[in-house]
Amino acid sequence: PVCRLRVSGEVPARLREGPLILAVNHISPVDPMVMTAACRRARLTPRFMATGGVFRAPVVGAVMRRCGHIRVDRKSADAARVLPDAVAALRAGSVVMVYPEGRIGLDPWMWPERGKTGVARMAALSGAPVVPVAQWNTHQVLPYAAPKGLATSLLKAMWRRPVVRVGFGQPVDLSGLSGTAGAQAMRA
Repeated sequence: PVCRLRVSGEVPARLREGPLILAVNHISPVDPMVMTAACRRARLTPRFMATGGVFRAPVVGAVMRRCGHIRVDRKSADAARVLPDAVAALRAGSVVMVYPEGRIGLDPWMWPERGKTGVARMAALSGAPVVPVAQWNTHQVLPYAAPKGLATSLLKAMWRRPVVRVGFGQPVDLSGLSGTAGAQAMRA
């Protein structure tokens, strides 16, 4: 009801069941809903890595826990524990979706922020390929400033129904990194 979704690119059928890491840019609070719809069209069922605040929400948190999504408590002592949880999910054959920037980008021109090392570390530890995913125009549905102006933004989006694009890229195999000195040092 708030946008017109256009999905391009295709994840190879052999990778759809996992293990697979989806590395997605993050530009709006509505990104997870858009990615859920895009993944449904791509016949993927990812486990989202999401901030701990979402898991504390009364209804949404219960749904996230029940669906097996992975909680990330940034800026806490438990933050480092998420990497083994994600690697275990990948080794069990899951598709894991992660925002490499770790948060919604704050650049006014929507340039991505510097990515964290988590995606490469997850790939090195699990051997899972990475599919880069680009999404654009979700900021037209709900800008970063939300919840400020939430109702106005959603009403405008319902009226205009902006085109939101999601593009699945070609898989990137990072398993060759596991034998490098840096990867071995990280594992140690």
